[in-house]
Amino acid sequence: MRVFMASDFHLQIIDNQNERQIKVLKFLDSLIGNADLLILNGDIFDFWIVWKNAIIKQYFPILKKLADIKESGCRIVFIAGNHDFWFKDFLVTFLEIEVYNDNFIEDIDGKKIFVSHGDIYTTNDLRYKIFRTIIRNRLVRKTIEMLHPNIAVKLANKLSRSSRSRKISTKLHSRREEGLNEFAQKKSSDFDVIIFGHSHFPKMENIGNCVYANCGDWISNNSYIKMVDGKVELCRFA
Repeated sequence: MRVFMASDFHLQIIDNQNERQIKVLKFLDSLIGNADLLILNGDIFDFWIVWKNAIIKQYFPILKKLADIKESGCRIVFIAGNHDFWFKDFLVTFLEIEVYNDNFIEDIDGKKIFVSHGDIYTTNDLRYKIFRTIIRNRLVRKTIEMLHPNIAVKLANKLSRSSRSRKISTKLHSRREEGLNEFAQKKSSDFDVIIFGHSHFPKMENIGNCVYANCGDWISNNSYIKMVDGKVELCRFA
């Protein structure tokens, strides 16, 4: 089975495709007819919201590409990140994408895999924990849904901390990695493969008999995880 896992595209709400979006589109295009399962491991979009009768038009090229991948016979799984979690029904109903709020667990090619964006496992990041609690509040979501889309999108651009060109500092990398590493160490005996995102730091290592990997990001690394017939590989898209 050919499985591809990617996270942290952080596609932004802009009218014209930027270099990152073009790179992501090329990567997704390369999967058409060449993948059995695509796992989108959170923060694919810098902000995601669906109104009753509207979606964000700037995301159409990516959504169209996902539809093409789905039509090629590939199963698609989308795991919520800390930027894209207000799913409602669009992805499930119109694109037939499976949506998971926290993690995805499944046996694939004899390997028990655990995939999560990872933001819920970070440590020493009180600012983010408070932000996560507020932004996931149903009242906050309902309030934003009541706004005109133009106003909501403008507000979203201000709320999104990762709508940035700066690189993540080494200190922030370490802080994000700490909780992820602790979880992987604790659960390594329960799973054959543990995959995270969120830290923007691509990595792959063995913890006993468990493969622990991070998808990295597409701001600096253009990295993803490939698992073919149970063999895990950390890759970069040129």
